[in-house]
Amino acid sequence: MSINPKQIVISILETNSKMLEVLGHALKPFEISLQQFNVLRILRGQKGVAANLSTVQERMVNRMSNTTRIIDKLIDKEYVERSICKNNRRKIELFITEEGLSLLKKVDPIVDQAEAEILQSLKPIEQEELFTLLKKINI
Repeated sequence: MSINPKQIVISILETNSKMLEVLGHALKPFEISLQQFNVLRILRGQKGVAANLSTVQERMVNRMSNTTRIIDKLIDKEYVERSICKNNRRKIELFITEEGLSLLKKVDPIVDQAEAEILQSLKPIEQEELFTLLKKINI
């Protein structure tokens, strides 16, 4: 059976859309978007070391997102703190706050559960195969 490449691409896009929907629904009670969640995880991964805007942008899952706007919203919610670098006044430093860390402690298990539900129809070996195939096309 020969599958048209267009069918594969459409299937991947449909799967992406469904995954975004499920994860967005899991985050909705916490009033944060998937992009905001991603930024918080990036900043938590810094382990207290300052991050700058370009560091966050490089690590974003969706690099097309407006990172500055996302960070501004997280600052408004008091999940992220922004300060001016003491050594270079043109450089902005970003840190996750205690409130941001506390939120992630609540959200992480819920997102983990949503991710498990997304993949529940695949056996562990199939999940490994899918991961390997996606990495091949994720240039």
